[in-house]
Amino acid sequence: MSLFIGRWRPVLTLASLLLPLTALATEPADARAWLARIHAAANERNYQGTMVFSAGGVLSSSRVSHFFVGEQTFERVEALDGRQQRVYRVGDAVHTLWPQTRIAVVEKRLAVGGRPLVTQTVEPRALEQYELLREGSERVAGREAQVFLLQPRDEMRYAQRLWADKATGLLLRADVIGPQRVVLESSAFSEVEVGVKPQPETVTQPIKKLDGYRVVRPLQQPTQLAAEGWTLERLVAGFKLAGCTRRPLATADTAAGDAQVLQAVFSDGLTHVSLFIEPAEPRREFANLSAQIGATSTLRQRRGDHWITVMGDVPAATLKAFADALDRRR
Repeated sequence: MSLFIGRWRPVLTLASLLLPLTALATEPADARAWLARIHAAANERNYQGTMVFSAGGVLSSSRVSHFFVGEQTFERVEALDGRQQRVYRVGDAVHTLWPQTRIAVVEKRLAVGGRPLVTQTVEPRALEQYELLREGSERVAGREAQVFLLQPRDEMRYAQRLWADKATGLLLRADVIGPQRVVLESSAFSEVEVGVKPQPETVTQPIKKLDGYRVVRPLQQPTQLAAEGWTLERLVAGFKLAGCTRRPLATADTAAGDAQVLQAVFSDGLTHVSLFIEPAEPRREFANLSAQIGATSTLRQRRGDHWITVMGDVPAATLKAFADALDRRR
């Protein structure tokens, strides 16, 4: 997923952006240093601005803030287009507010390497699956950026082009690159301030004022695939399990014993794949599905008494590899 979690969907023109024809390989030590710098900036810098996301011909924007105080992270994301949505994060506790319907969803997010809501982070281990190429310098949101291409070493993942702030390492823009070097989706700051004074109260105060909201707290339980009777017969190249949880299918007023969905998240250090397993029920009828919007592909198929759904910013063949590797043990 590009610059935003779940994702902040912010950008630019998608139409016919192509990769440069030339790029210079980065020395391994320098490549790791840059990725470590990008990772640290996403988590430890204080910044705020407006992000724009483009995918499938659709543009959206969000106002975002990220503060790091002591060892605690505070984030705020406010959608500027479409339905009103405000997301606040304090540590691993996430509050999603829907002002129009007066619903607040409070949950503990699935840990995937500590990645922030606001901007993408890249783990240095991504170099096991991608080669980092240097592509010169450009300006993004009024700041000088070093441009890199993360070129995959196989066909199981997409290339990504990154614009890292030269002064701080913060990612200012990220493009996901598909076949024929076409930009599948793009996310970027249209304006940003880095090094702002932390204002954690702008995150904590709104979530203390939920009078008039129906507060939903979905039950989530950390678990493992094996403990739930499932296994991956073989790991998909480069991906490692980042977290696994079980929660009710319904988001509110779920009675004990109701059906639950199992979610496992896998990461290759840059992108993530989510695997969902839920029981097939007459009241929840689906159809097999294979679809793609922007860079995000979705594969859904019936497996005995369960529905298997795999999603991620990866080629369809990668999702199929996950689905084919999944096996029911009991």
